[in-house]
Amino acid sequence: MYRFLLTPRWLGILALTLVAAAVMVLLGNWQLARYHERTAVNERIDAGNRGTPAPLRDALPAPTGGAGSAGPAPAEQAEWSRVTATGRYDASNVVLVRGRTVDSKVGFEVLAPLVLTDGTAVLVDRGWIPPAPGGGAMAVPDVPALPSGEVTVVGRVHPTETGGGAVDRREGRLEARRIAVGKLARELPYPVHGAYLLLDEQTPANDPAFSAVPIGHANNWQNFGYVVQWWLFAAMSLFGYGWVARREARRAAGLDAPTGPVDRAAEPIAPA
Repeated sequence: MYRFLLTPRWLGILALTLVAAAVMVLLGNWQLARYHERTAVNERIDAGNRGTPAPLRDALPAPTGGAGSAGPAPAEQAEWSRVTATGRYDASNVVLVRGRTVDSKVGFEVLAPLVLTDGTAVLVDRGWIPPAPGGGAMAVPDVPALPSGEVTVVGRVHPTETGGGAVDRREGRLEARRIAVGKLARELPYPVHGAYLLLDEQTPANDPAFSAVPIGHANNWQNFGYVVQWWLFAAMSLFGYGWVARREARRAAGLDAPTGPVDRAAEPIAPA
């Protein structure tokens, strides 16, 4: 019944089906890897919520270059961990990051370099602040002054962002679209650590005008849904090939009745 499967036509159909199924399985495997990656990120974020702050040096290696250089990125397991650092803010190099959204409102994130005792610095995201009233989403806000003297911060290690275009200097401060540590470091007179800190706590206390920047969990279940989708498509393609082949075999063996309309005119007329 199934010898027709060895004909060139059906061998070609089988090859295309197997290739399509294999591609779908590979796409499902890729989404599964993305699911595990995002799950690991979420677990690090949750661990940071519970963890005791560690010294900055335990999570971020010190930069080894000269002024205007950025240090190495943190190890993957150190991202989102809570760290503490002590130094003095550099008020002459505040960074405004425009077009940032918190609670569906567009405004600015404000970063300040915290200069440590060894002469290196780490960028600290003080939080989100709305634009100046009446000037639109890009109106430069009135930024609260930095505390003078020694400051101790507790924050989350946030990996650098990428892209974002040029960094501009206006009226004694830097402006950027993204927090790309490497680009910002080139505008600063000291070496900078290779990630920045999202501020959780500060001594003396941070200005209440700032809103904390939330840390969103990655949508890992979306990737898991794609895994199921691609693997299901692969199974359906193989099932579809088998179903069509079986139907063809039964038709060739005369086991399936015709499915088209019956020509009544061609039927013999019974004698009266």
